[in-house]
Amino acid sequence: MNISPLAIPDVVLLMPKVFGDERGFFMETFRQSAFEVHCGAYTFVQDNHSLSAHGILRGLHYQLEKPQGKLVRVTRGEVFDVAVDLRRSSPTFGRWVGATLSAENKQQLWVPPGFAHAFYVTSEAAEFQYKCTDYYNPGDEYCIRWDDPDLAIAWPLVGGQPPRVSEKDGQGVSFEESPKFP
Repeated sequence: MNISPLAIPDVVLLMPKVFGDERGFFMETFRQSAFEVHCGAYTFVQDNHSLSAHGILRGLHYQLEKPQGKLVRVTRGEVFDVAVDLRRSSPTFGRWVGATLSAENKQQLWVPPGFAHAFYVTSEAAEFQYKCTDYYNPGDEYCIRWDDPDLAIAWPLVGGQPPRVSEKDGQGVSFEESPKFP
């Protein structure tokens, strides 16, 4: 697996080696020892799988008391995936990075604890799967608006149309107002 830090070095793009022939393909999607060398000694406790239609944006989500690190990938379709650094002590505090993840490129993104996370579906539909380092805690969830002007995320909005968001995500707060990590 090739592993490459992004502009925020704690956010890492993982590119598996894919072995294919006329029968199909094989790839290793996770190896604990390699992950620990490049991303840290984290343990995953929960796997999630979602299906979203074209133009859906989910996020920017995070938890403060029990922050989740997420290893994300797309198994059908394509998304633009974003991580925002919410760690006040970080030199990249308030910055974001994004990557296009798809079933075709088979890339994965490591989003460590201390980041808000979101994705936008650019294909007809997308199946999104991710491993989490802590359990979902509904009493500890926060959301920053996807279109916050201070973050100025360059979403690749299809046709320039605003994304479809859940009612809860539509009520997200600004980056300035959002609780942050130390």
